[in-house]
Order: sequence, then C-alpha cells, then structure tokens
Amino acid sequence: MAKFDLFLGLDVGGTHTDAVLIDDDGIVAHYKAVTDHDNLLRSVRAAIEEITRDAKKKNIKRVNLSTTLSTNAIVENKLENVCVIISAGPGIDPGNFTIGSQFYVVDGSIDHRGTEIKGLDRNGISRIAEEAAGSGIRVFAAVTKFSTRNPDHENEIAEAVMTASDFVTRGHMLSGQLNFPRRIVTAYFNSAVWRLYNGFADAIDAGLRELGIEAELNVLKADGGTMPLGLSRDLPVESILSGPAASVMGIAALCDITHDSIILDIGGTTTDIAIFADGIPLIEKEGISLQSNPTLVRALKTRSIGVGGDSVIHVNGRDVSVGPDRKGPAMAAGGKEPALVDAFNYLKIITFMDAGASERGISGLAANNGMTPENLAGAAIDFAVARIKDEVYRMLDDIHNRPVYTIHEMLEGKRITPDTVYVMGGPAEAFRDMLAEAFGAAVVIPKNYDVANAIGAALAKTTIDIELFADTGRGVLLIPNIGVRQNVSTGYSVKDAERDVRAHLAKHLQSLGVPVTEQDTEIIESSSFNMVEGFYSSGRDIRVKCQIKPGVIKRLS
Repeated sequence: MAKFDLFLGLDVGGTHTDAVLIDDDGIVAHYKAVTDHDNLLRSVRAAIEEITRDAKKKNIKRVNLSTTLSTNAIVENKLENVCVIISAGPGIDPGNFTIGSQFYVVDGSIDHRGTEIKGLDRNGISRIAEEAAGSGIRVFAAVTKFSTRNPDHENEIAEAVMTASDFVTRGHMLSGQLNFPRRIVTAYFNSAVWRLYNGFADAIDAGLRELGIEAELNVLKADGGTMPLGLSRDLPVESILSGPAASVMGIAALCDITHDSIILDIGGTTTDIAIFADGIPLIEKEGISLQSNPTLVRALKTRSIGVGGDSVIHVNGRDVSVGPDRKGPAMAAGGKEPALVDAFNYLKIITFMDAGASERGISGLAANNGMTPENLAGAAIDFAVARIKDEVYRMLDDIHNRPVYTIHEMLEGKRITPDTVYVMGGPAEAFRDMLAEAFGAAVVIPKNYDVANAIGAALAKTTIDIELFADTGRGVLLIPNIGVRQNVSTGYSVKDAERDVRAHLAKHLQSLGVPVTEQDTEIIESSSFNMVEGFYSSGRDIRVKCQIKPGVIKRLS
C-alpha cells in the first residue's frame, strides 16, 4: 500500500450503510447513511459520494463492498425460479435431494475416478430446456455426481440448454469438495440469486465510474475474504453472510487478539456473534445451511439474533421483551415505537439524539401496561443482555460438540474458554458495563467501533480456496473450480501436487488482477492413497487443498 493510496470500504447493513476511507496512516474519513431497503444502490451511492467529497478519487485503489442483497433474497424467499438438472448414476436416489419446483434427473453417470460409465440423455435434456423455457425459466443449475473428478457431463448439460438460458451454474465451479447433495443446493441458490445480484453489480460498477472512481472493485465473501466483482458475478452465493464476515474482519483489524474471545457486533437490527480460538476466527468448514439446506459455502462461524438498538420493545402481561422485529428507527431518531435505544436513553445510560422522544415513548408504553418507566426500561435492557448471553453460550456448546476449525487449521481437543468480549456497532458503549457483568469478563470496545464493519470490508484480503485432484493411474490432474485439467505421469507425488496447486492458485488470482505470490498461499489439506483394482495397484489418488490465507492487509490497532 503506497503512502497516498486510498482503500474504500462499504458495509450495507440492515439499519445503516457505513463507509470508511483508509490510507497508510489509518482512517481518513467515515460516514453513515440510512439504508434504503427499497433501493440499496441509493444508500451505497450516498455513502460513496459523501466519503469521497474531499478525497482525490484517482488515489482510490480498491473498493471493497459488503452487501446483504443475496442474504436477504434467500431469507425472504425472493428467489428466481431455477431449472435444476442432475445426473447421479447408480447407488443413490436423487429424489432425496429435490430442491425448487423444477427438478429433473437425467440418465448418465461418471464414476469416482472420473470415468464415464453411461453417456447423457441429450434428447431428454433438450426437452427439459424447452419445458423450462415454456414456463418462463431462464436460469439453470447443472450438477452431476462426480463432476469434481470429471466435469464433462455438467459442461454438456450447460451446452445443451444454452439457447434456453441466461445463466447456468455448473456444480464443479463452486467447490472441489466431494459432496453431491451440498453441491446441488449450492448450485440452486447460486442461480436463484444470479440475476438480482448482477443487476446490483451492474449498478455499483456504473455508479463508481460516474463518480470518477476507477478502482479495483471487490465483494466480501462469507469466509471473510474478498473476491473480484467480475468473479462474483458467476458466484453470487459466495456473497451471503458478508455482513457478519465484515464484523470479524473489522475486529481483527482494530484489535490484536491472541486468545479465546467473544465478538459481538450490535447493530440497529441484529447482533452478530463470532468466536475466536487462540486469536483466530472459527469457520464452518463443510459449509453453511440456507433455508435448512446444507451448502458448500465456506463461512466464518457466526450467529445472528434479532436484538439491536432499534429492536421494538414488547410487553405481554408483566413480561418485557425486545425484538426480533424492527419497525423503523427508535423514537429518539424519529421512529414511532419505543425501542431498545430509547430504554438506554430513558435511564440516562446514553444520550442519543432526541432523549425527550425516548422519555415520552417509554413513559407511554409503561403507563399503558401498569408499569413504571424505570422498570420497563430496565427490563428491556436486561432481556437484551440475557438474550445475547444465552445465544453466546448456546453457540459455545454447539462448538464444543463438534471438531473446532479455525480459518487455518483444526484444533484437536480444543475447548474454548473466552476471557474477553470485544464489542462493536452503534450501541456498543451502552452495553459495556452490563455485558462485563453478564459474562464476568473484560469488555473491549475499540476505537471507531461504530464503523468496524466497513473497516473490515476495506482491509479484508482477497481469498480463494481450490482443490487439486490427481489420479496417477489415469494420468489426470484436475482443479475443477478454476478449470484446470492436465496430464501427469505415474510418478506424480503429493509434493508435486502441493507445488502445482500453489502455482495454479497464484496464477489464477494474478489473471484476475490480484497481486499475490505463492508465498501468500497455504496448504490446508493433503492426502494420497493407493488405488487398487483386483490384486494390483492402479496408481495413486492424490488430493490437495490450498488457499490464500484469510485475514486483513493491515491492522489499525
């Protein structure tokens, strides 16, 4: 990062769209715009215009964006209809994996070594494409059982439906991981949000050019890394949960964490929770679930609950609760119903905007329910703190019942015992003392805590993981998700594979304009075993997984 280079980070949250501008010395400027859910582009553009008003736009070298667009589309089920075409072969009932309203199984199979056992029914695929077109469906997902060992059938399906489609997700492009059911689900959701995401990407790209910003544009992924906008256009499913990922990267940039810790990002709408083990974020190694369907989308291990500064206060008899709904801003900010921030205002824990409006709202709600305002406000805050604490401990219990994976490695037998709670987000200071008492731990609120997500987005590294498969018996090497296929000798070894996968990953990112070297890569999995046919060895099956190390390009602490 040169002395005068500027990095722009944008985080589109449920309540605010935050922007930061960072140079080699730290934060140059930051800004908050109210998120317009009916027009996210308007929110983003307003934030960019304000944050760059006094900046030399030619010095902006990179723009990183965290967006809730794909996540919201999936949560709200605002998905485009997808025609899913799969081929499974013997030994599995593909009907168990049905997803969406247009799900078709076609004849054809490839075995675990990538050998075609039965050719595809191309006539059947053509009929399916015609039927989909007649129903107005223009996006497809093509998934075959062992496409990570031989993608030919998925490529054939994509070719066969080309004239009827605007976009086809091919399962092998999503991940090299061998998991047919997860690949089907991931391909489905990827196509279901493709058009919506690309419309947003077009508008962002055009908007930056109109503002005179000609910078590298990246999108934050669920695993805490970024990917170039051009690459994200074919893989929009990777952008889900980028908000919580920005939280984790933000705290990593603002604090030097070396121990087990709880991370809380308390926003206006939700609280996002993450856990660090020995100073390293945890990750969902196999992939997260969407609408209860397991996917191949690697993501930082986070959890979101409906507790935030603008969460509405509810009274049921003598029971007081907060959220999970948000009905606009708190009354202090011009809203119509008392929210959590209003309770903090009433008890003078904070002084936020129109404290008089908060007092009127809390007093009115208390009077309507036969309570004192003090008791109502206190009960609302107690509920919020208890809800956060309970969810943190449920998350820890869940982690302790499974193997612990960080973004770098598996921690064998690790039991996480957090001694510090790091808090960010607008209401962070209001919660400080109560969280310290609830967890019996030190509470750290870093400088610039209120725009930590945007900082995390700005400073997150570009990351990608790829898997190399080599079958020395067949003399084939394959890296499915970046389209590499080449011949290898019978003497090809694990060491050769580790060397080659590093080189291919660096070359791939360099072709996308990402300045990396092989030294930036790390091998995270490596295995080799003999293949046997009859009583004789028929070569070795080699599998190596490599990634660019996740993290931030610099710390601001």
